[in-house]
Amino acid sequence: MIDNLKKILNEDQDPKAIEKITAKLENLLMSNEEVGYIAVQKKPAVTIFPDSIVVTNKRIILCKPKNLGLSMEFIDYDWDDIAGSFVKEGILGADFTFTTNSDLTHTVDYLPKNQARKLYTYAKEQLDLLKNPKITTPIIEEVKSETLVQEEAIEETPTEEVTNYAEIIPTPNDVIRDTEVEAPISEEKGLAQLTQDELFAKLQNYKKLLDNGLILQGEYDRLKSEILKYL
Repeated sequence: MIDNLKKILNEDQDPKAIEKITAKLENLLMSNEEVGYIAVQKKPAVTIFPDSIVVTNKRIILCKPKNLGLSMEFIDYDWDDIAGSFVKEGILGADFTFTTNSDLTHTVDYLPKNQARKLYTYAKEQLDLLKNPKITTPIIEEVKSETLVQEEAIEETPTEEVTNYAEIIPTPNDVIRDTEVEAPISEEKGLAQLTQDELFAKLQNYKKLLDNGLILQGEYDRLKSEILKYL
């Protein structure tokens, strides 16, 4: 699990704390459950037993050390139970708060700002997936249906009646128009004038384009780095 987390960990996190948490998580994760991010408290004074929060593709897990660090209390909420999340930044760090559909509110304070922002972004992505699930099967079936109709039409058309192949073969202009519809939105100017919520929304949109294969990883990394300059 540590190897998989190296891509999402950053310099603000305590490697020893992450190692302890991931060691305990190995027996808690469900099948097909992947850790998206881990954030650890960093209070102004020395924090011997910091609280931490883990977000996966299935739930949010609160990790609270007990009995002088000899045991750990885990509280988890499925994404279906989460009503919303937000971040409040201060001088000494940031608070990450989420609310449930039953009006419960949980806050993890004294998080490094960078970690709190990543938690917020990941939570927004998961909640957005619940509201707008990706539906691929009907699209595939629709394409297959259209293909069968075209094949039947071609088979029923006598050979001598086909005088213009342009009616069957799409023109380059048609291909260009189709490509333009699916082309990723170019980077907009004036990032400095956007609010943090707008910047996070823009970063989330770029992540969707990457997941859908509309932009390459290099292009996404460039767009992401431009937005992070203003966070």
